[in-house]
Amino acid sequence: MTLTLPEAGATLLSDWARGYESQPEEHSFWIEHIEGHVPVELHGTLYRNGPGLLDVAGYPVHHPFDGDGMVVAISFRDGQAYYRNRFVRTEGFLAEQRAGRPLYRGVFGTQRPGGWLANALDLRLKNVANTGALPWAGRLLALWEAAEPHRLDPLTLDTLGLDRLEGVLRPGDAFAAHYHIDPASPWDDGAPALVNFGLKPGLSTTLNLYEFDPAFRLVRHNAFEIDRFAFLHDVAITPRFAIFIQNPVRYDALPYALGLQSAAQGLASQPGRPSTIIVLPRHPSVGAPRAFRVPGGFVWHHANAFEDGDVLVIDSVWYASYVGIDPRTNFRQIDFAALPPGKLTRTILDLRSGAVRCRTFDQRACEFPVLHPAKVGRPYRYVYLAAADAPEGNGPLQAIWKLDLESGAQELWSAAPRGFVSEPVFVPRPRSAAVAGAVSPDSGDPERNSSPTEDDGWLLALVYDAARHESDLVILDARRPARGPLARLSLGHHIPHGLHGAFTSRVYFP
Repeated sequence: MTLTLPEAGATLLSDWARGYESQPEEHSFWIEHIEGHVPVELHGTLYRNGPGLLDVAGYPVHHPFDGDGMVVAISFRDGQAYYRNRFVRTEGFLAEQRAGRPLYRGVFGTQRPGGWLANALDLRLKNVANTGALPWAGRLLALWEAAEPHRLDPLTLDTLGLDRLEGVLRPGDAFAAHYHIDPASPWDDGAPALVNFGLKPGLSTTLNLYEFDPAFRLVRHNAFEIDRFAFLHDVAITPRFAIFIQNPVRYDALPYALGLQSAAQGLASQPGRPSTIIVLPRHPSVGAPRAFRVPGGFVWHHANAFEDGDVLVIDSVWYASYVGIDPRTNFRQIDFAALPPGKLTRTILDLRSGAVRCRTFDQRACEFPVLHPAKVGRPYRYVYLAAADAPEGNGPLQAIWKLDLESGAQELWSAAPRGFVSEPVFVPRPRSAAVAGAVSPDSGDPERNSSPTEDDGWLLALVYDAARHESDLVILDARRPARGPLARLSLGHHIPHGLHGAFTSRVYFP
């Protein structure tokens, strides 16, 4: 039967929404159902984080970002793969599982049952640990940007408790979920550096910028004041700078305090106001912080940034505006066509004159940009994104998209009509990267890479198949992703649509 357009749209939406059903089961097993072959050179572990529990004792969350975090790990060696998934056993998760009912308000819209009186003056934040995964120096952290990270056992994924990084963080301090790794920090004799930040919002916002060495020792910490409320999820880095885009939003905390809505529902876009690019020095010798006005919009994620003399080039996924969270709306019934799509856009900023130029690479809706890890903060050619299947308009993420930023060439592998993709993770082929090969502090391998192309590697992505209500891991050749998966690993159950992941060259087999 041929579907009419409204019927096709309804089927697509129901398929996508079903990917947000809870996955309460935890598993550990060797992956046996594999189409194709896992590359024998692929050694290491993929970690992914995202909301795994989208309800508490049958009481649904209002927004997926309020779901309890579940970390997935898939380890590879010699063509074999081992799978695990475990919930991050945060204080809130354990308390609600014992009580058998919701005990906390969610930041993005979930209220405790009982109306405003049951929520008024309850300003506690439930750390759901559901956004990022950080393998660094043999340690594994589950990240949620409004509070401290949780430390997990990298083999078993057991939760070991909050990790304040040897006193770097105080109780309640934020440690963002979207870090970046400088592959060769000029301030550390060319060693890799982990760059992350934390916010203390208010009428003004304190931004703490942290940098850690490969042993997870703090090597730099600078605090900066932003003159008003700032909502920042990601940072772009270059060798000299950390770059933030302050989005034009306002915040009204009173309805949250009165129990009428959640914390994030107080955010609203400010049409007509500019965005602000905040350029912070990573080292005191670089100079003072600077701010530049650019046309207004909204950015969740940056692809990359690099320096060209006194010019900064910043590639980000831009939206026309921030879309608020309506208390009356069920997120599973979202109207994609009514929302602004994210588009990969380049901002070119002259640090001397303050002149700004912007251009959009393509009209395809996209998110979750990634690139070769040795190109972070440097000039680069290839970027990979999760993208909509259609070349224009908005829609759910169903494809993995490769763009050549020099030639304009592009390739697309699509899981449509009933498949939905996650953020891809780029894994360089061992000892064969085109670029100055930064060594992961988890690699234990000091050898440099030697391939002539920066796209020599693999793309790893979870794909939810609505026809089977199961998820697969697909492995694509990053040089030619449109040729389809080199391997498709069936997990036998579904994993709810997730957020961010990371790869370490350490293998964790049982």
